[in-house]
Amino acid sequence: MSTPDTPAPAEPEGPKGHAYGTKPGGEPPLKRALGPKLLILFVIGDILGTGIYATTGDVAGKVGGALWLPFAIGFAVALLTAASYVELVGKYPKAAGAALYTQKAFKVPFLTFVVAFMVMCSGLSSASAAARAFSGDYLGEFTDAVPPTLIAILFILALAAINLRGVAESVKANVVLTLIEVSGLAVILAIGAYAVFSGEGEPSRLTQIETGGTGYALLTGVLGATALGFFAFVGFEDSVNMAEETKDPARNFPRAIFIGVGVTGTIYVLVALISSLLVDSETLSGSSGPLLEVVKAGGVDFPPKLFALIALFAVTNSALINIMMASRLCYGMANERILPPTMGKVLSGRRTPWVGIVFVSALAIGLVSTGEIEGLGDTTSFLLLCVFAVVNIAVLVLRRDPVDHHHFRTPTALPVLGALTSLILASPLADRGSDVYVRAGILLLIGIGLWVLNKVVMTAREKSGADAS
Repeated sequence: MSTPDTPAPAEPEGPKGHAYGTKPGGEPPLKRALGPKLLILFVIGDILGTGIYATTGDVAGKVGGALWLPFAIGFAVALLTAASYVELVGKYPKAAGAALYTQKAFKVPFLTFVVAFMVMCSGLSSASAAARAFSGDYLGEFTDAVPPTLIAILFILALAAINLRGVAESVKANVVLTLIEVSGLAVILAIGAYAVFSGEGEPSRLTQIETGGTGYALLTGVLGATALGFFAFVGFEDSVNMAEETKDPARNFPRAIFIGVGVTGTIYVLVALISSLLVDSETLSGSSGPLLEVVKAGGVDFPPKLFALIALFAVTNSALINIMMASRLCYGMANERILPPTMGKVLSGRRTPWVGIVFVSALAIGLVSTGEIEGLGDTTSFLLLCVFAVVNIAVLVLRRDPVDHHHFRTPTALPVLGALTSLILASPLADRGSDVYVRAGILLLIGIGLWVLNKVVMTAREKSGADAS
């Protein structure tokens, strides 16, 4: 760690010739506080959480007893796109993530803004889904005296306060919460093992696909369940926005992302198998705390209130990371002049992007009132699947832009398959409610309005500067 009298170690140079993390205008850079172990736990903690704890029941309602199938397909799709992100973050270790890759590949500022705004909104809809999950059946084990919407709003405000304290505090909180949420899933796995060895459960449910039809209806039903289940895998893409706060990102990110996706994907498929084995799909789909139903049906004397508490910590972790990532994305976009420079202001003492944190927290509070867990979760998946399609194409385009440092390179077939599968799951073939498209469309219109406003302001400033000279 450097002191005011000791120059900090040189940062690797970015594509514009200045050091990564160095901001024009004298703003301090973000602090590189994440080593490889913290980064792996960060990725795992970012992926684990609301998706598996809250939407398992909604996925069961779409597909029936073969609950494991959508999670297995989602696992494969996540790995395809994760490989593209690993290559790109190694080449361009900056905080802007997908927005940076889109701009470098296509050089269309409007498209860059749309992609960046969609990523930000996906994080906010995910945090809103987590806030709704927090105020649902898991909290209902303790109290139902406070209105759920009020609980969700207070929940978002508390997370904003944690983020304002600093990245180290936020990531350390993430480590603790990750260990807690992993313990909850370990309880589910232990209950499943006990059920298998004692002959409990109904194995025949594991092959039942109940989508309300055959042929085309069967296909769209499975795709719809997969698209919703994919919400459980989102998070690895958020980690690339921590590139400016990671030590040696080109070396540490590949292992962190692949280990993170591999560990969580394996856990998800096992949890889905156990859930369907012990609880019928109708019961699962009727609960906002489906894993609590598994605990109650498992034949093991594990206190439901204790598991509910673990689940509350798990959804808290998801929301914490998403609020953190959305604020860092605002910071990155401000540095690239996609958003007004004010969005990139850093708190001098804490060195956290305070304007971005306040802005995204306000948007998350607004989103909380627009839907329940399923709708907000599916909105997150839809927005990110659109972004993933662009990122998978961008990694191929950017093969024409070599860099002078070593980085991971994914086999060409993987981003091709990643783009195709992302587009299919984002298309109407994935049977999703119209509210998802309406919510996403409104968010996109808000983004376009902000882009136009920023363009007008920047043009006016340039004209004013030219007149003054």
